[in-house]
Amino acid sequence: MLKILSALVSQHDLTLVVVSGMVCLGAAFTAFKLYSRMRGARGLVYGAWLLLASLVAGSGVWASQFLSLLAFQPGEKIGYSPTGVFTSLITGVLFISGGFASSSLGQSRSNQVAGGMLLACGLTALHYIGMSAFVVQGQIAWETATIALSVLLAVGGSTAALMLAGRARSLRSQLLGAASLTAGFVGLHYAGMAAITITPDASVFVPEQMLSGGVMTLAVASITTLIILGGLGAVLIEASTTRSALDRIRTLANAAYEGIVVIQNGRINDANQAFCDLAGAPLEDLTGKPLLGAMLSFDAGLPTLGALAQGDARREGLLQPVSGGRQIPVEVFSRLMDDGARIETTGLTVLAVRDLRERRTAEEKIRYLAEHDGLTGLPNRNSLQGRLIAALDRVEASGESLAVICIDLDHFKEANDLHGHHAGDALLVETARRLQASITAPSFAARLGGDEFVVIQITDADQPTAAAELAGGLLETLRAPTFYEGQELAMAASLGVSLYPDDGRTGEALLVNADMALYRAKEGGRGAYCFFKREMDETIRQRRTLSRELRQAILDEELVVHYQPLARASDGEVCGFEALCRWPHATRGMIPPVDFIPLAEDSGLIAPLGEFVLRRACADAMTWEKPLRIAVNLSPLQLNNPTLPSLVHEILIETGLSPSRLELEITESALFKDYQRALDNLRRLKALGVRVAMDDFGTGFSSLSTLQSFPFDKIKIDKSFVENINVHDRATVIVRAVLGLGRSLNIPVVAEGVETAEQMDFLRGEACDEIQGYAIGRPAPADTLSAWTNRAAVEPVKAKKVRKAA
Repeated sequence: MLKILSALVSQHDLTLVVVSGMVCLGAAFTAFKLYSRMRGARGLVYGAWLLLASLVAGSGVWASQFLSLLAFQPGEKIGYSPTGVFTSLITGVLFISGGFASSSLGQSRSNQVAGGMLLACGLTALHYIGMSAFVVQGQIAWETATIALSVLLAVGGSTAALMLAGRARSLRSQLLGAASLTAGFVGLHYAGMAAITITPDASVFVPEQMLSGGVMTLAVASITTLIILGGLGAVLIEASTTRSALDRIRTLANAAYEGIVVIQNGRINDANQAFCDLAGAPLEDLTGKPLLGAMLSFDAGLPTLGALAQGDARREGLLQPVSGGRQIPVEVFSRLMDDGARIETTGLTVLAVRDLRERRTAEEKIRYLAEHDGLTGLPNRNSLQGRLIAALDRVEASGESLAVICIDLDHFKEANDLHGHHAGDALLVETARRLQASITAPSFAARLGGDEFVVIQITDADQPTAAAELAGGLLETLRAPTFYEGQELAMAASLGVSLYPDDGRTGEALLVNADMALYRAKEGGRGAYCFFKREMDETIRQRRTLSRELRQAILDEELVVHYQPLARASDGEVCGFEALCRWPHATRGMIPPVDFIPLAEDSGLIAPLGEFVLRRACADAMTWEKPLRIAVNLSPLQLNNPTLPSLVHEILIETGLSPSRLELEITESALFKDYQRALDNLRRLKALGVRVAMDDFGTGFSSLSTLQSFPFDKIKIDKSFVENINVHDRATVIVRAVLGLGRSLNIPVVAEGVETAEQMDFLRGEACDEIQGYAIGRPAPADTLSAWTNRAAVEPVKAKKVRKAA
């Protein structure tokens, strides 16, 4: 060792020695930076990084070698052989590439030792082949022991460099590897220089064509600088590109709504801000933490990383925030992120973690809305079936009793129309509140739709006593008025009750039978409750069958319109007809209006039925030779329909009938369903030119005030008064008074139900304007009216009683 130091101090330019060492250190540092990129690459990318690292290391050592030779001052003339110089460079690069490749095959010590041996071979070959290019004017003698020492120093330094550098990921490991490799080569070179002894010999000729020291210095400096700068440039460009790409990816990832987390070997490698927010911790606290099983769990058990990353499988699980608190339901999509070019991506898995809290909340809301009424919050018709089945199972097992109570609000439509839909909604909400307040679990209430509710009573008390008590209490509760925006809203209800198991063993049967009992309660005058009885079944079934048949008959236009004539009382001339609907049933025969009109009103068929009659009557009237008037009755529901004027206008245009020929008859009771709306419709009808008559005058309670409110075109005296003329004095006085009232108000009066000559004579004597009844003619089909529509007058019926008929 003293010999090496002595040779270094006495025979070398120390400045160049330091420069050569710095060149070697810089090259080695650059080479290990490239080596770190090579360790993380595969395929062609791996080969490119390996070649560049080997060139930088080899050229750096080669430059250091010849700078050290330039620093050597033996006192004799020296030169260099070009062939040896470049042969040493190529040989060194090849062995160094083998060393780097061998070390990168794995992380074991054997790989690092094998790589170190090949690196040492490369350094040794580079040095001693380079020394063979060294020519001095003298004889060179070699000392074998010192040569062996130099080789050992190269092996030790090279092996230590690869072990200290490892994967060379950090700056510290890169500097340690570079320093160790530099020390190994410096030890090799100067030990090798100490192994030679030069004996001057003037006979040794140093050719002039050999490279001079100045040329050698320039060549070494140029080549080494270019290679080292190229290597550093490649590292910096690659690092900058990678950093820019990572920044762009992170920006995109942070902009994502879903959490994105990268895991490797089960631990968190990286994550975006959305995942950090879900996990409740910054990225630096999450990096390195285990994810699967620790923070993220799945309902179907913990999958392996391979299974998790396979395909684009969707899994639902729970994420436990680092800060604690409730677990977050999440949906996880996974994908294996292995580009095949870098070892670092091996087993790297990207998970997209979607927060399901909003979705679960929305799903719960949708499920709630699907099972509950949106207005009242009660269970709806859909969920009632399931809950009723569960209730039946309960009472079957426990021995409790069950009652089904169907509830229908009385006159709800009138209140809804009078005060508006918001008031109607308030009425329904208040009804639901009162129902819920009147029962206790396990009993429950539900809304079937509209103003229909149902209460399922479950109790251990005896039925029907318990059901009667509850039904009576509900009637009292629902009878109390409520208030909406300062207005009092009247409340009342009708109830139908069916009992399990007497009235049915299934939920459907109990509901049907409770509905039948409700119908009977409404028929009995409303505001009461009624228990189901077996005899109700057939009656209501027949009524419902008839309702279905009526609906189909209207659709198929099976109903017919008959016409009853109206005549002037003075001369008996027919001046018009009243349209009366008839239903020729296939099995029941001709069904009179008194039977199917109420059915149409209860089942909601009165509107299409009324439109059919109005349209047919106007069309038939257009076929008459004489322009006689046609009278059509309007139901209360038609009169209160805001579209009535538009419908009448449409029919008049379609049929071509003059508005002055159409006469619409209403009862005074129809006005009081919604007085203001009815008056508005009547005024709009009058504006069209249509005539309006008050039917059944005298049977209501506000006839005079009604006549004052609206200018009717005609008054019709109800036949209940006409048939008692000259029979009951009061009836005769009432008829005479009405006729006088009509004359005073200048409103024509029609007497209905005229059947005898005595009645006709009395009405003529009291100056009645028009008469209608069997004394003039019975209702008949349109094709039998030609006798009336073609002749000027009709003789009155002889003085005899005409048999009454429907």
